[in-house]
Amino acid sequence: QVQLVESGGGSVQPGGSLRLSCVASGGILSINSMAWYRQTPGNERELVASVGSDFSKNYADFVKGRFTISRDNAKNAVTLQMNNLKPADTADYYCNGKIVTFTNDYYALDYWGKGTLVTVSA
Repeated sequence: QVQLVESGGGSVQPGGSLRLSCVASGGILSINSMAWYRQTPGNERELVASVGSDFSKNYADFVKGRFTISRDNAKNAVTLQMNNLKPADTADYYCNGKIVTFTNDYYALDYWGKGTLVTVSA
């Protein structure tokens, strides 16, 4: 069974940095893309950044120039380096993978981590 486990959340002052990590495991044949989303209470989950199997990257406008996503295919891992954090970045951050498994090798399915809280405040 596929599991995505996040780490690296926490509290930081405005202007500070955090690094989120996510590792996928369990019956994985291939991973098409990996991404980070975030969600605040009462709001929909929104895409922060994604990286494809070809290492192409996509960022939401509100994090461009501040966040960097990277991927390690050998480890089935994705990281999100977050710099110059703002209070508006406070949210639960979720790792996502579009994953093909050995038991379902026809198409990729969405898998999610449980989330890690990032709090930015003075």
